Amino acid sequence: MKKLISALCILLFSVSAFSQIGTNIPNVSLGNSKWTFGGYAGLGGAFGGSGGTSIYLTPRVGYKVDESFELGLATNFTWSTSKYYSATNIGIGPFMNYYFGRNIYINGTFQEYFVNQKDKINNTTFSTNEAALYLGGGYMQKLGEHVYMQIGGMYNVLYKADKSVFGGGFVPNIGIVYGL
Repeated sequence: MKKLISALCILLFSVSAFSQIGTNIPNVSLGNSKWTFGGYAGLGGAFGGSGGTSIYLTPRVGYKVDESFELGLATNFTWSTSKYYSATNIGIGPFMNYYFGRNIYINGTFQEYFVNQKDKINNTTFSTNEAALYLGGGYMQKLGEHVYMQIGGMYNVLYKADKSVFGGGFVPNIGIVYGL
């Protein structure tokens, strides 16, 4: 049952609507700063008898070692609830991006997740932590001065179907980065 709920959560998060920040930010100038900021956010819902709502936030801050290589820290917060369950996942860890001409990037991200789930029918709770090492890449589209949209995917190379709280290892992503 927990695997099914986790799979539904991941599917719900994967197809959620991503929010985007505006590209006209008044009175903000990066100048020669090497810092980058970004992330993505999502809001999802499920229709039918069980219903459900989910919120997904992933802010990140990075530092450009040079124009092609970035290191940083990403956090992750996911909250979901339905008639039958509720879950909260919090993750944190380092990431790296390597950029090829500001159009293509490859990515490596390590996240340590802290997971709390509640089965509302049986009134039971489950807590655990799980490590994930995502490797992937994607395409970047310039939106404005120093603002890019990243579209890509990552695969958790540590994913084990019979031991993970997550429904799968592949994660598509769409995000905004300011400061590149």
